[in-house]
Parts: sequence; C-alpha cells; structure tokens
Amino acid sequence: MSIESAEPGHGSSTASWTAVVIMLVAFAIGTVAFFFSIVWLVWASVGLLVAGLLVGYVLAKLGYGVDGAKTTAKGH
Repeated sequence: MSIESAEPGHGSSTASWTAVVIMLVAFAIGTVAFFFSIVWLVWASVGLLVAGLLVGYVLAKLGYGVDGAKTTAKGH
C-alpha cells in the first residue's frame, strides 16, 4: 500500500482568492439588504456575485489560476 504525500492543491491562487473575496462581499451585502428588505440591493448583490465568478474565470484564463503561467510555484 502506498501513501500519497503530494499536496492536491486547494485553489490557492490569485484568481480564486479574488473571486472568493468578491463573492463573500456580495453575499454579505445581500444578506444585510435582505434583512432590511432592500430588494434592489439584494438583486445588485446577486449581480456582484455573478461578477465575482466571472472575474475568477477570466483571471484563471489569463494565467493567474492554479499552475497558471503568471503564478509562482511555492514549495516546489
């Protein structure tokens, strides 16, 4: 039986961190807006959530994703 010791990676890249931060902010804004019944702001936060997803995708395609051309491999 072999034991694999290689780190599988967990999306630790510029693209993933940027997308997650944008989406967390959108979720927080949406939650507060929902609590205070500000419907237009809830929908604006949904738009920001989708924008965060697109930003992450575009940054990954530009080479800032995991093992992207513009990232440095730390610990390798």
